[in-house]
Amino acid sequence: MTFGVKLVFFLQAFCLLTIRTHGQKKEDATAEEVKIEVLHVPKECTPKSKKGDLLNAHYDGYLAGDGSKFYCSRTQNEGHPKWFVLGVGQVIKGLDIAMTNMCPGEKRKVTIPPSLAYGQQGYGKIPPNATLIFEIELYAVSKGPRSVEAFTQIDMDSDKKLSQDEVM
Repeated sequence: MTFGVKLVFFLQAFCLLTIRTHGQKKEDATAEEVKIEVLHVPKECTPKSKKGDLLNAHYDGYLAGDGSKFYCSRTQNEGHPKWFVLGVGQVIKGLDIAMTNMCPGEKRKVTIPPSLAYGQQGYGKIPPNATLIFEIELYAVSKGPRSVEAFTQIDMDSDKKLSQDEVM
């Protein structure tokens, strides 16, 4: 093998490694943006929540800027905890991240930056570029919905195809 061919192979391998490492750093950085404070963990902490699981939780949402409460699951839905599938966009991305690896009975206080909440547009009582704080209590973790239902929930743009963004 000539020096030129070896150099080309080396550069290709280096580029692939750089791209993979860059992608990992970006994903890790996103997870690091959510600040998680564990307030309580039960003695037996199983099962741990993962993407696709059906979760049942109460949570209160506050604006970090002035501390005002904008959401309370205890006053919504006749006081029943909220049910949702983790990681499929049924809640803001920051909550999906914050509630991963949580077990029933666990309580967390999480701080979510605007980029993982409602961003520049805001939403209802939430102003643009607002950092949010949630106090969460997880009651149940169970296997998520059947595959047909999960596909419908993951296919966020309803085009009957899964893009890379929808799967990740």
